[in-house]
Amino acid sequence: MNNSTQLSDNSLLPRIIVCLDVDKGRVVKGTNFKQLRDMGDPVELAINYEKQGADELVFLDISASNENRPTALKLVTDIAKNLSIPFTVGGGLKKLDDVKAFLDAGADKVALNTTAVLQPEIINQTAKAYGSQCVVVAIDVNQQDEQLGVYINGGRKLTERNFFDWTQEVADRGAGEILLTAMHKDGTGSGFDTALTAQVAKQVPIQVIASGGAKNEQHFLDAFVSGADACLAAGMFHSGEYSVNQVKQYLMAHGINTRT
Repeated sequence: MNNSTQLSDNSLLPRIIVCLDVDKGRVVKGTNFKQLRDMGDPVELAINYEKQGADELVFLDISASNENRPTALKLVTDIAKNLSIPFTVGGGLKKLDDVKAFLDAGADKVALNTTAVLQPEIINQTAKAYGSQCVVVAIDVNQQDEQLGVYINGGRKLTERNFFDWTQEVADRGAGEILLTAMHKDGTGSGFDTALTAQVAKQVPIQVIASGGAKNEQHFLDAFVSGADACLAAGMFHSGEYSVNQVKQYLMAHGINTRT
């Protein structure tokens, strides 16, 4: 978006996305991807967030890639059959057959991260087989000493990827969205990295989801004004401090039209 009232090229209204980070079948939340705390049952939380007005849900098995095990398809099925809003699943997808299994289990989109970095052709393959709208590439970036590092394996391993080259390549290969998680903001409550979100939103012609650092309604407003197409949060909703509907009402009051 170019400003607070103008829609993106894809004419999609700004979206509020709730993230369910799942570890061993439970939703967890940490700080900077560490110190995980149990937040509840994924199915119960998914149902609750749809009632709150979430536009989409993202289910990420945060330990799947690192532990080299696939995400539990039964849990995906249990969540999907209780939802009518779009549902993205990621974690441990290594090949096109894994993508098919997730979609068959009820996911609307898949989020690729570690495998996308190691085998980028899977982005092309998935987009060709199921359409770009089905492909979300999650990019975990950490800023240290003015350097932007791209991480994989649940934020545990630094890669040699140049951040802006990678965001461009992801778009060129056919991804429909970039889930941009600022690790240096994650769990801090200091707000999204709006400067970085703005840079990526201007660089690529696809949807950009801001993630990492949200604590209040103002943070969402700042991100949308900076150019984000969607904002993803977890902790502030899991804690019960804010509902999705509260955030939407705040945005509407400040000139950002959202889905109702």
